[in-house]
Amino acid sequence: IDTSALTIDSVVDQIMQRLVRKGLPVQSQTGPARPQRMNPYYWLGYTLSRLLAQVVFRFRILHRERMIQSGPVILAMNHQSFFDPPLAGNASDRAIFFLARKTLLEHWFWGWLLPKLNVIPVDQEGSDRSALKALIRILRAEQATLVFPEGARTLDGNLQPAQPGLGLVIAKTLAPVVPMRIFGAHEAWPRGSKKIRFHPITIVVGHPIFFTEADIAERGKDMYQRLSERVMNEIAKLTIDGNE
Repeated sequence: IDTSALTIDSVVDQIMQRLVRKGLPVQSQTGPARPQRMNPYYWLGYTLSRLLAQVVFRFRILHRERMIQSGPVILAMNHQSFFDPPLAGNASDRAIFFLARKTLLEHWFWGWLLPKLNVIPVDQEGSDRSALKALIRILRAEQATLVFPEGARTLDGNLQPAQPGLGLVIAKTLAPVVPMRIFGAHEAWPRGSKKIRFHPITIVVGHPIFFTEADIAERGKDMYQRLSERVMNEIAKLTIDGNE
């Protein structure tokens, strides 16, 4: 490390980052990163979505204790319904960030409300690049974000193949991933349907997945795809009965 233009704190920070990338255990001298606090709007949406889902869909979260509550983390979940983002947010004790099409914020009301709910707009044209940059910024700020490895809602309720985007974000940040699987949201509000059904919804939280420099030794799209598939395989293992 060239320390000529760095402060002592900066040198320590760079050393800590390199140790983490090599997979060595490091304990922060200042404690864990402060989690993103919920603003009043987020807290209200967080609380109401959970209460309504519990009443209407008998919503529950299994193994919530596995969630990483500080520092950068990716919540990776299969995508079944428009219900998924707010329900996934309830798996964490802190505010998390979500991505949404920029066009959703063109209406004055949603343009006012959604940013208060930690929704970050991304361009639909070239959305992959815009979304990936946004995710990387969030994680480098040591915050939490929700990612759907499949990229889109399922049509039939089954798991879909993973897309390489998640793997790219992992390679750029080495952020840990908490795999989660949602059950019942497709039956409650399937893609393409305007009818909502009162079907039980459950989210199962898996064990965190940690990555090191060894996992990203071979750069390229194939490596990104392998990382995404590794996460998707962990999601597939989660069941309501076995809980994995």
